[in-house]
Amino acid sequence: MVTLRNVGLRYGSGPEVLRGLDLDLAPGSFHFLTGRSGAGKSSLLSLLHLSQRPSRGLMAMFGKDVNEVPRRQVPAMRRRVGVVFQDFRLLDHLSAAENVALPLRLAGRLPAADIRNYVAEMMAWVGLTDKTDARPPTLSGGEKQRVAIARAVIGGPRLLLADEPTGNVDREMGERLMTLFVKLNGLGTTVLIATHDPALPTRFAYPVLRLEDGRLDADQPAAAPA
Repeated sequence: MVTLRNVGLRYGSGPEVLRGLDLDLAPGSFHFLTGRSGAGKSSLLSLLHLSQRPSRGLMAMFGKDVNEVPRRQVPAMRRRVGVVFQDFRLLDHLSAAENVALPLRLAGRLPAADIRNYVAEMMAWVGLTDKTDARPPTLSGGEKQRVAIARAVIGGPRLLLADEPTGNVDREMGERLMTLFVKLNGLGTTVLIATHDPALPTRFAYPVLRLEDGRLDADQPAAAPA
């Protein structure tokens, strides 16, 4: 699914924020990504979302060398990736349901009635049935987080990237969202979750990747769930 070999990333003429990364994410794998604030987690997710291209090294996704993909083909590749950003990136002029429906509408493969049904099911799963018509500025941080997660997973992406997906919700909702990610992974989606919460990986038996000063440690086994 994803291969990085000696990848570096810098912004403009600044120093490298990611250095010498080697990484393999197999299809259907599930990893946590940890590290202190400023270690480069968001930069790595930005690379994998194709918002940035590596400054050096090999980066391949879906069997293609990213540096050789024409820019006009990048949006189509990006539609295979579901992403939950820390700042949500919801469209304020659309309702919560309309934000969630965006990936399905952009794909253009489903009739409107099916999209409405899928969106209703997803809004119910994240506990926001009563917020269907609400606009993002009227939502709390936790509600925005859940809308962003619903939007990221509704299209059944091949790769799901989530930056602190449980950071703005309570423990009960966090567990519910993690159950959603696990179910999506069981359907074949590759999942990478960045988190500052040291307790989160210990509750799920998935390997942990650790970033430290822009460098990536080898996979570490997570502690068995209690």
